[in-house]
Amino acid sequence: MQEFLNWTVDTIREDKLLSPWLEEKKYEWTPLVSKSVVNILEKGCSVIIVTDKQRDWFLEYIFTNINSQGLNRPFLPFYDAKGFYKYLDEVKSEDDINYIKDMLNISFPNGYCFWYIGRSQSVRAIIPKVSKNSFLWLFDEEMQDAFNLRSKDDALDMKLLQMFRLYNKTLSAALFAEINVEN
Repeated sequence: MQEFLNWTVDTIREDKLLSPWLEEKKYEWTPLVSKSVVNILEKGCSVIIVTDKQRDWFLEYIFTNINSQGLNRPFLPFYDAKGFYKYLDEVKSEDDINYIKDMLNISFPNGYCFWYIGRSQSVRAIIPKVSKNSFLWLFDEEMQDAFNLRSKDDALDMKLLQMFRLYNKTLSAALFAEINVEN
């Protein structure tokens, strides 16, 4: 079983579709991904994915690929937040947030966590940012325990695709006990 940080660096270097910029961010990347994978595989949490409006295309990409039969692994519990509450763009108050969290607590008795990809200022970011165990890919805000990106980055879409590729490979490697994400 390979150590997670070393596996991440090796994977970035060996995979021709991944760029060196990810290796430069390895110390930001690995603790966040580790926490996400542990939540899914060891704690049994379901993952509710939320994106800002501009990244709806990426949400579709994730769902097309995260449980692809070509991966030859069990399907993992990833869900689209809009499937639970289609009025995400209208969340305004703390009561709204509490009602949604109550619904999710009933729906997911083993727990859930959010995976948010998008601008930090989006109304869709509110619930993931205030929820514990969220996996945050935030744009235009430096926030601890988040992978921080810039929405004005010309290569942003390519970076998102590369990050997803590495994350998906990490899920498979952890699931098949090739790596220990806790070390």
